[in-house]
Amino acid sequence: MERADLIRLLGMPPVVAEMRDVIVEEREPAVFIESFSDAVAAGGTVFLADPSWGESERAQFNALTSAQPVARSAGASSGLASQVSGLPAATSGWLCIPTGGSSGRLKLARHDEQTISAAVNGFCAHFGVTKVNVVGLLPLYHVSGFMAWMRTVLTGGSYLPCSWKAVESGERPALPADDGDWFLSLVPTQLQRLLGDAEAEDWLRGFRAVFIGGAPAWPELIEAGAKARLPLAFSYGMTETAAMIAALKPEEFLSGARGNGAVMPHARITFDAEGRIGIAGASLFRGYWPELRTGDIWLTEDLGRMDESGSLQVSGRRDALIITGGEKVDPAEVERVLRGTGQFTDVAVIGVSDTQWGEVVVACYPAEFAPHDLEAVARVLASHLAAFKHPKRYVALDRWPRNAQGKVNRATLRVSLEGGVST
Repeated sequence: MERADLIRLLGMPPVVAEMRDVIVEEREPAVFIESFSDAVAAGGTVFLADPSWGESERAQFNALTSAQPVARSAGASSGLASQVSGLPAATSGWLCIPTGGSSGRLKLARHDEQTISAAVNGFCAHFGVTKVNVVGLLPLYHVSGFMAWMRTVLTGGSYLPCSWKAVESGERPALPADDGDWFLSLVPTQLQRLLGDAEAEDWLRGFRAVFIGGAPAWPELIEAGAKARLPLAFSYGMTETAAMIAALKPEEFLSGARGNGAVMPHARITFDAEGRIGIAGASLFRGYWPELRTGDIWLTEDLGRMDESGSLQVSGRRDALIITGGEKVDPAEVERVLRGTGQFTDVAVIGVSDTQWGEVVVACYPAEFAPHDLEAVARVLASHLAAFKHPKRYVALDRWPRNAQGKVNRATLRVSLEGGVST
């Protein structure tokens, strides 16, 4: 696939004017699609930007870009740089998708029509479909929402943007049965809110697959989805891989399989001596702007293994481990147990510096959803986890830094703890 092919699929005329770089910063799906299509047809480098960025993220974006004029889409904020790197027009890695903001350091992962089409083709081969239809709840400026839309563009499918508030309140679009397979992506907390609603569950059963991603799902939520016979598909991927490179098929999930499924045909996964996941394949990003990546295998900070059935099992993040009193604590493990108590609508576990222990385990949660019985929480923790893994503090936060993709900003959590309210 060439860029000209993508321009044609987006319904745009061939590039005739002088090439120009463009920042696309749009929240509304229809405006984003129009702006992105124009930007691709302009022939230069395309930068996606998140309209919800604060001053810190915008400053990081501006620090990454300099020297040559760049156009903005109509809604792009004036807080972003008006110039980008003066490198020659990119023919490889011309699409820059932001990533890494939740860890406190913004990066721009470089993709292009080749990496995008490889990801779409691998997706279709994995699920045995030729046409992809999507109900879009996730923002298009994020890789998960963007690639869901790209699957419809490259396969001639339908893309139906929808509001999460509408879906949650019962205003759910009908899925034409004669138009091929439909797909949906949810974050775990969205799935949690739909479970138990008979009409919502019946609507979810109409999809070929409902992808659950953005944040780890906890065992009780997974089993509740299985009990409701929902076509859930747990997947693994990231901005650098143009979204998912492994996925558990719904039929496998409903047959009792768990994990993130088999690796898709466009990717290859390896593990180093520590269990860190290495990724190679045609959808792997070209590098972080303005650099180009070298080497076939890109080593992540994720830890995992392949189980006996060939399903990828991701155990956590190497760089998120908490070291307390010389013991290692995986925040994801503690979060799963806390969620399983039924006391937390949302919760995040982080390590906070401590003069005695090095770090202490702290559990944070939205103030509006305070747990009712911490004694019950303590009893569950005692029966499931070693004492050193138990949170030493519980902190309620008025502003909860979890984005629409389900990712919590842990850097913001650490800063917020200084003014948090202990319970």
